[in-house]
Amino acid sequence: MADNPVVGQCDCGAAAGPLGVCVDYYHAILSEEQADPQMYRWHAPVVCAYLLQHPSRAHEKYLDGQFRQLQLYVDKGLDALLRAAAYQVARNRHGARSSYDMAPLAAYEPLPPGGPPRHFRATFCGLPFRDGSFVSDGHLAYGYRIETIAEATVESWRSIQA
Repeated sequence: MADNPVVGQCDCGAAAGPLGVCVDYYHAILSEEQADPQMYRWHAPVVCAYLLQHPSRAHEKYLDGQFRQLQLYVDKGLDALLRAAAYQVARNRHGARSSYDMAPLAAYEPLPPGGPPRHFRATFCGLPFRDGSFVSDGHLAYGYRIETIAEATVESWRSIQA
């Protein structure tokens, strides 16, 4: 609840859920995905969406790339995002001089100035957590919920341009 005077509300504007505020959900997701390779497939969209919904917890210089990665995910799906990530890892293994190649993300809009948005239609506090898990009803259902959060994040950031 960083810098928020309203008790029970996250700094992204969401009401706290049964696990607490979004950071509590985020840490629980990161913990659970360490033991679940199928769940871990959604790691990048989880991190990007969380940091874009809570930019006070992020490094500002990375937010533009995270916004572009989330747009790629929303536009072309998880497999396309995983291929882009694998390309970056392979590139770094071969001693590329610059740390990140933005060319695969060049088609996507830069992070709009004037943010962050104050409201997102889907947040981490809204994720169901049953039987001690975020994937109790299956990985595809979990992936759909992460996709919904990603879409809501991109949508809210784009709305501040208008």
